[in-house]
Amino acid sequence: MSYLPLIISLLSGAAGGNLAGKLMPKASMGGLGNSVLGILGGGLGSQLLGMLDAAPAEGMDLMGILGSVASGGVGGGVLMAVIGLIKGMMGNK
Repeated sequence: MSYLPLIISLLSGAAGGNLAGKLMPKASMGGLGNSVLGILGGGLGSQLLGMLDAAPAEGMDLMGILGSVASGGVGGGVLMAVIGLIKGMMGNK
């Protein structure tokens, strides 16, 4: 079992969470919060795509690395955005 795709997904998830925080400042949870949510989302996104067999084959080839970056970044950004928007809606009441 190779841990490199998982590590790449987690790191790109942190980047995706921070990017989503910059693009949506009202949903941002701060630098640390965006990073933690991004890491969680990156791991979840990678695992979900792996379960659906939609992720490219694991390994050190270019497609495997790009697949890990994409799934981690998107998963991290989506989870950060969803949690940030829920937090924002709860704060308005």
